[in-house]
Amino acid sequence: MESFARSSVKAVLGPTNTGKTHLAIERLCGHASGMIGFPLRLLAREVYERVVAIKGPSEVALITGEEKILPEKARWFLCTAESMPLDRDLSFVALDEAQLGSDPERGHVFTDRLLRARGRDETMILGSDALRPMLARLVPGIEIVSRPRFSTLSYAGPKKLSRLPKRSVVVAFSAEEVYAVAEMLRRLRGGSAVVMGALSPRTRNAQVAMYQAGEVDYLVATDAIGMGLNMDVAHVAFASLRKFDGRRQRRLTVAEMAQIAGRAGRHQRDGTFGTLGLEGGGGPVLEPEEVAAIEGHHFPPLDHLYWRDGLPDTRSIDSLIAALERRPEQQVLRAAPEAIDLAVLKRLAGEPWVTERTRGRVLVERLWSACGLPDFRKTGAETHSRLVGRLYGHLSTGSGHVPDRWFAEEIARLDSVQGDVETLADRIAAARTWSYIAHRADWLADPAHWAERTRALEEKLSDALHDRLTQRFVDRRTTVLMRDLAARGPEALPVAVAGDGEVSVGGEAIGRLSGFRFVADDRARHADLKRLMAAAERRLAPERARRAEALAADPDEAFALVTDAGRPVAIFWRGEVVARLAKGRTLLAPAVTLHRSLDALTLADRETVSARLRRWLDEGMARHLRPLPRIAAAAQDAATPATLRALLAPLVDAGGIIDRELLATALAALDREQRRAATRLGIKIGALDVFAEPLLKPEAMRWRMALIAARAGSDAVPLPPPGAVVLEAGPFAGAGYRALGTQMLRVDLVERLARQAHDAREGRRPFVPDPALATSLGLKSGSVERLMRALGFHSVAGMGGWTWRGRRESRDRPMPKPRHAAFGALGALFLADG
Repeated sequence: MESFARSSVKAVLGPTNTGKTHLAIERLCGHASGMIGFPLRLLAREVYERVVAIKGPSEVALITGEEKILPEKARWFLCTAESMPLDRDLSFVALDEAQLGSDPERGHVFTDRLLRARGRDETMILGSDALRPMLARLVPGIEIVSRPRFSTLSYAGPKKLSRLPKRSVVVAFSAEEVYAVAEMLRRLRGGSAVVMGALSPRTRNAQVAMYQAGEVDYLVATDAIGMGLNMDVAHVAFASLRKFDGRRQRRLTVAEMAQIAGRAGRHQRDGTFGTLGLEGGGGPVLEPEEVAAIEGHHFPPLDHLYWRDGLPDTRSIDSLIAALERRPEQQVLRAAPEAIDLAVLKRLAGEPWVTERTRGRVLVERLWSACGLPDFRKTGAETHSRLVGRLYGHLSTGSGHVPDRWFAEEIARLDSVQGDVETLADRIAAARTWSYIAHRADWLADPAHWAERTRALEEKLSDALHDRLTQRFVDRRTTVLMRDLAARGPEALPVAVAGDGEVSVGGEAIGRLSGFRFVADDRARHADLKRLMAAAERRLAPERARRAEALAADPDEAFALVTDAGRPVAIFWRGEVVARLAKGRTLLAPAVTLHRSLDALTLADRETVSARLRRWLDEGMARHLRPLPRIAAAAQDAATPATLRALLAPLVDAGGIIDRELLATALAALDREQRRAATRLGIKIGALDVFAEPLLKPEAMRWRMALIAARAGSDAVPLPPPGAVVLEAGPFAGAGYRALGTQMLRVDLVERLARQAHDAREGRRPFVPDPALATSLGLKSGSVERLMRALGFHSVAGMGGWTWRGRRESRDRPMPKPRHAAFGALGALFLADG
């Protein structure tokens, strides 16, 4: 200890971005041996990797609570402040962020290191200029050097998330607030990385690497960001200015604000800071005097540091507690508030088995060492003391080792990567507990084995947590692609279409080409996606042209007429819509309107597609609507008698099925030969309806109803169940069913019942029809009565029978007004000729 007192002690003070840590690393590497204590495990790991790159892994050690890399010949040590091995004789020793001695929770650790940690040849204290009066009082003869900030830090005012500049860090003070801001950034700006003190170094490094590589332009962090983590930050925005310090909710001190805001700007590049504005106003507000202090790096000097005996008396539990509660002698030091290790010690000291077992310095020190197990899961002193008590129970009996079985069961319980961000973060916190235990050299029989097991577990959970954070808070494909789009322009983006239609840009899937239609991935929707889609659309032209060629060459089986009720009648190709049917010149000549997804095709390709669809449609009508196309051809043939054309034209216009009464005049004008000609065309002139019977088949009915809907400019209507002959009254007009009150009967069955009734009657004598057929069809009595009356039969009162009076058709009955002007004109001409 005397050699420590004789070493030179230098303090390097100043705001952030002054190169203090970089200077300490240079001085460390310039000595034959040395050590630096850091406030964060993350920062210790970062500097460890830098020093390893200079000195090699065999001579550099990393010592933190949960991680220990200690080569046999290590000469340079990077540690957390709590883990600094003060018993080593080293040439150089440094303490970073020494102003944390004023922190109520951890301050006593930093104060102890400031007072006791000394290098044989050189000692360096790094911190804020506010520490100057404390150093002058506590370290006589210390040399104090001030360093100016390399860049300017200026206030930029409040900014909404939607207007945050790129390379911004948003600082929040709870996990819930961090997650909420990150989620909003994902929706508005494509995503963000997340950094919190509770993250493992592996997760934190993966998140920071994503930010540093430009995969995301934003980072959301807790105030851990203020402890020397070096990143390329242009702007720092405070989502809040209040934090819970372990005891109460309070406003940040100006020095704390400056420590965080100082992350903006790097080396000689200026930075800005401000607050996060909320929609509609509101949000945290920085006072003018706070802004001036942060910009000018003027902070009130510290007037005290927290202290606790760093070398307490361990002869007994009582003497240990008394030493830890002893008040400091120097006025500028204050007794540290009761930390969790002391709270746990007091609770265990009240256990009879602990006091009986803990006799002598060795076991007291072992108990105090167990109480030093951090409460990584933040369960509180009461719950944490139960775990420490069980641990000490093993450390104080038998071999003094934690049983392998208990240790293995506990880490096996954590060995799962299932669950959300919060679940994985809690597992990592628990894994840190067992990692801490594994790195105590005398707590396990085989500490190296279990240290490796816990390291592998933490890495596994850390990787899973990084993946979950990225999935939850980063629209990764869009951020990566937008970076390339801005750097190289849309023409340079490598667009690829996989065999299943997946469209990727730069290897990142952004959607799917379904037919000719580009469907964006729902997970990638935000403001920048429109630009990305536009860039991709321009590059999909060759693929769409290839698909147009494939469509033109495909067989009929690749196409389908889709008649989903409530939607426009459409033509599908390979399961994707390519065209819709609309009103055309005639029922059998509907317009084929290409879907808007084909607008990107060239005019020649569109014409090729249209011609193929037209050919398929004509062939489909010829196949499914036989004999309707033949009837239509006869109706337009000049060789067909005018009187017969007067029948055929309205029949075609109606889709091959029409009420006989609407054709009464035309039917009366036909001679026997013309009726035979109609029969040869497949037309049945029934008692109530004129129809072509093949058109009642399910597929023919579907096509016919589709053409009628297209002509009307309406959506497809519901179709009767295939093969149904009797229906409840419904929206089936034009399908080929005759309404009979609450029921509808297919027109060919109407004719069978009509034939049966006429076969059963004898002149005009009353008769009772055989009910068997009507019953088998499911016709109700009311429906039968309506049908009999429509056929010209009248009921006979009191007999329950029917008598024939006949149906009368008038030549003077007007022709129906055809639904299509062309056929209407033909009908008028035919009657005039007749």
